[in-house]
Amino acid sequence: MPQVLPAKPETAVPASGSAGPGPHAGLLPKVVFGLLLAFCLTPWASPPVALALGLVLAQTLGNPFPVFTKKYTAKLLQFSVIGLGFGLNAHAAVQAGREGILFTIVSIFGTLVLGYFAGRWLKLGRVLTHLISCGTAICGGSAIAAVGPVVGAKDEEMSVALGTVFVLNAVALFAFPPIGHALAMSQQQFGLWCAIAIHDTSSVVGAAAAYGSEALGVATTVKLARALWIIPVALGTAYFFKQKDVKVKLPWFILGFIGAMLLNTYVPATHAVGPWLVQLARLGLVVTLFFIGAGLSFKTIKAVGLRPFALGVLLWVVISAASLYVIVKL
Repeated sequence: MPQVLPAKPETAVPASGSAGPGPHAGLLPKVVFGLLLAFCLTPWASPPVALALGLVLAQTLGNPFPVFTKKYTAKLLQFSVIGLGFGLNAHAAVQAGREGILFTIVSIFGTLVLGYFAGRWLKLGRVLTHLISCGTAICGGSAIAAVGPVVGAKDEEMSVALGTVFVLNAVALFAFPPIGHALAMSQQQFGLWCAIAIHDTSSVVGAAAAYGSEALGVATTVKLARALWIIPVALGTAYFFKQKDVKVKLPWFILGFIGAMLLNTYVPATHAVGPWLVQLARLGLVVTLFFIGAGLSFKTIKAVGLRPFALGVLLWVVISAASLYVIVKL
């Protein structure tokens, strides 16, 4: 029988996504990296700006600290998500979760079914198709990292799937806020749309934070509730792929987020430090996105390939357009 175990921190960048020292190894890339990192800790840096700076660094001088950024990206994101919980009220979060539950169920299973048939049409392997579909349907890299061992995915398949969703994450972080403003979406609407249509938690929180604090609260709550579907989807995957004695990883940081939110709601003593913790969490998120951008080298993007990327784009466009239409028309 499949086992459910506490999750270890997963990498939030593709395994082949680090640019490596390359021909530019030396003092200059390290100095530039340090300056950009310092800027990300200032009030002038936002999540989209941090991601853009990381992307520029990756395509020019290269990431001089690939091992460091790969090691700490997931941990920093997870602790940042927990910190954001100190800025939310449990009652409002429950209401947001209720409103997003139907979208979550329909979009997850709809994406998995569409991905299965689209993957066959594109003549992609069953494992790679399922990885990209799960990453799109649930929560990007975390879902891929959880499902990959269940289906016995090869390193190349994991890298391609991770590369696909992280490239699209970068696009979404820049594209969604302007679309939301153009359509005059409310904070509630935009937060819900982000949680459904953007793959990874980092980009969901980054895009929502750029739109407004209310959107951030809705997006974070709905996205983390959505991430819990990693467990039933992974167990279902083990059944359909006829795998036995597999280990399914539980996203532990979601429990930390819930605990922080409950403390903020029911323990008044936390109100004195809550705003500081939220501010630290937002800084952590900005740095996380800088690290992710620094890991998305041209080599990573090129390694994805046309057909896997076509599948990722197709699923992303369909879920984004369909959810946007339903949310705006409600």
